[in-house]
Amino acid sequence: MADVIFNTARGRVREKVINGGANFGIMLLKTAEADATLRDYADLSAMLAAAGNVEADFTNYARKTGLTGTQTVNNTNETASADLGDQTWTTAGGTTDNTLVKLIVFFQESASDAGRVPLTAHDFAITTNGNDLTAQIPSGFYGSS
Repeated sequence: MADVIFNTARGRVREKVINGGANFGIMLLKTAEADATLRDYADLSAMLAAAGNVEADFTNYARKTGLTGTQTVNNTNETASADLGDQTWTTAGGTTDNTLVKLIVFFQESASDAGRVPLTAHDFAITTNGNDLTAQIPSGFYGSS
């Protein structure tokens, strides 16, 4: 489950999964503001304009985009969750390494960061070193009841 659900995403994530196709993405941060501040951003452009949020730049880093979300409805427990597959960055770092702090799941409504809506943020404490880096997306990165 998410460490942070962005305020702009509340109540919208399952709708995005159902209607969104391959419009999900993942971004990694090497510095991040406090969760209480982070959750107020409505798009990636505003989030990255803040001095306290810095995107990863390790060797072979690129955002993961074009991802398709899935949903699971649990009628027994009266809950629903959204999920994404695990993602791997091959030979992450080595020349330029980062100590990472957050993994951001976003939805791409348009091609610019102003049109990319942050959905959830997850603690992601790892340092790159040139080996493959796999982000095991929490089963049910978002849940509602």
